[in-house]
Amino acid sequence: METGSARGAGSEAVQPVWTGLPPGLLRMRRLLLVVWLGLAAVALGVCLWLFAAPAWAAFALLPVGIAGWGWVLLGRNWRSWRYAERADDLLISRGVLWREETVVPYGRMQLVEVTSGPVERYFGLASVQLHTAAAATDATIPGLDPAEAERLRDRLTELGEARSAGL
Repeated sequence: METGSARGAGSEAVQPVWTGLPPGLLRMRRLLLVVWLGLAAVALGVCLWLFAAPAWAAFALLPVGIAGWGWVLLGRNWRSWRYAERADDLLISRGVLWREETVVPYGRMQLVEVTSGPVERYFGLASVQLHTAAAATDATIPGLDPAEAERLRDRLTELGEARSAGL
């Protein structure tokens, strides 16, 4: 009798439930891109107009082209970020060309921080930073809603304390 699977009945792995980042992070990053490259385009256009020939001022459109390219890349990067809470560890996946998946065991966490700079606070965002015994495995989840960041911090701290108590 066939089971319909090449693997044994007990060896099927449970797929993690991935959570993506909120769209507020993408809006913030795109706004910063447009503002900074818009200012660069204006400054470049004025400088070229005044100190070179007015025809050279057309090169001020270069930052506008870069902004269009960056707009697309930021969207791809934002879609690549995700995290999953599993029974024994936290998974963080990111990257478009070079995919990177970080596994942080709850028992190895030493410190979980929620940070929010002035621009992040303006957009209602916060980041969760995980510190472990090995500095190379420190991980960050950027651009979360502050309530989700605090919930995640509290849950990870609670799980970390429970798992490390047995060591």
